[in-house]
Order: sequence, then C-alpha cells, then structure tokens
Amino acid sequence: MRTRYPMWPPAVVEGICDILGRTDWPGLTGREIDRLLTMLGIADVQPGASKRDRLWTALMSKQQANQASNCVIRFITEAMAPGRYLQDPARFEALRDGLAEPLALVGCRVSDAGKVAPARTATTLDEVAALAGRLRTELTRRGVHPQVTRYCEEEILRKSLFHAVFEATKGLAERLRQLSGSPLDGAELVDFCFAVKTGPLRINGFRTETEISEHKGFANLLKGVFGTFRNPPAHTPRATAGWTITEPDALDLFSTLSFLHRRLDSATAVPRP
Repeated sequence: MRTRYPMWPPAVVEGICDILGRTDWPGLTGREIDRLLTMLGIADVQPGASKRDRLWTALMSKQQANQASNCVIRFITEAMAPGRYLQDPARFEALRDGLAEPLALVGCRVSDAGKVAPARTATTLDEVAALAGRLRTELTRRGVHPQVTRYCEEEILRKSLFHAVFEATKGLAERLRQLSGSPLDGAELVDFCFAVKTGPLRINGFRTETEISEHKGFANLLKGVFGTFRNPPAHTPRATAGWTITEPDALDLFSTLSFLHRRLDSATAVPRP
C-alpha cells in the first residue's frame, strides 16, 4: 500500500508554485505545466489563470481531495527529473535552490536525482536560510528594497555574486536615469542629478546647511558605490583574479543599495524654470 503523506500547508504549496511557475527563467513554461498535470492526472482547474495561480489551484484541489500531499510530491519529482535539464543543467540547480526554501518548512529537499527527500525541518526564516543556503532568503530576511533584486534576480538564482553585484548596481543607475530623464551614467549621472544649483533631484527639503550637507553626502555615497562595485566588474572578466567579492560583502552592498533606493523613493523633482 502506497504511503500517504500529510497535507502540506497552503503557504508551502504557494511557495513551491511561486518557484515552479515563475514567469521568467528558470520557471516552467505553460506547455511544461500542461504536460505534467496531464501526465499525473491532476485537473487543470483554472487553465486561464497565471502559471503560479493555475498550478497552486490544481495542486491544492488535488491535495484537498486526497487529504494527502502525494500529488505535490509527485509533481515536484516529475518537474525535477534530471533528464529534462540535459541541455540546461543550470536551470535544474536554480529550481532546486528555489524549492529548498519552501520545502525546508516541511522537512524536505530535492536530491541530486530530482527526488523529494527527507531533510531537517525549518520553523523560522533564519533556519530556512541556514538550511537552504540561499542568498535570496537572506535578502528577504533583511527586507532588501525590491528595486535591488529587480535587476539581478536571475544572477542570484544562478549563484553568480560577481554578476549579481554588477547588475544590481547598474539597476541603481537606471533608476536615476528614470527619475531624472538623463542618459548619462556613473559619476556624471550623479553630478547631473544632484548638482547643488541645477540638479533635478532633491532627497530632502534642501533648506538648511544640514540638509544641503546630507544631499551632497548622498551624492558622494552614490559615486562611491559606482566606483567600487560597478566600474571594476565592468572592466574585469569574472574568470580572472583581478576582482572578486564574498557573499558577506555582497549582502552588505545589497543593504547599502536598499538604503539608497529607499531615499530615492522620497526624492522630489526640482521644478524647471
């Protein structure tokens, strides 16, 4: 008689569907979800919904009907069959890493063979981060601004700190261009945006000496970030030993970028004459 596994909490199933149903890489395509649901005999309850909602509704409905999580386990096992990723092994690893987070909450993991296997159970986000070993989990725990990861989500999933740092810093420059309308880049962009007399952006009331000093300091901090974390990777191949970054340093940078984006959230435009 086949073992019946206890039902998984809706939030865990939702987390699994968020990973497998991502709209971009490495998420499953709509056609892949079609085939897997059909293969496993799971009804596609909401075929017109987004991939994540469609998958969540299908798996939750089947789990509720069976009063067991077997259907979710089977879906993950079929979706993670190594043979599906012979041409793109990085996609397998990215999906596996992403699934490690919600699966840790039910004491499971995806093995090298793509099977759902037992693991230590996490009860807190700190334990999830420790068990999953995931940079993105730690960024979530720190409450990093969404604009930070918006430009480097794929690099984070690929575990490429070198390129994640580069793309996140480029994303900061892109936000400055969007706010100011300037096509410039790097230090020139900062000087244009925050020039004391002509700059189009202000991060405070710009009335007192303290506010003016803070405004100038903010501009200098932006230029320091570009000079330290954007320019070296732009001119150094990752394969060389000329420029490297550790995970603790990357996390600290992402926190700094988060601070900068939060200040830009409240930045005001200076009316042009």
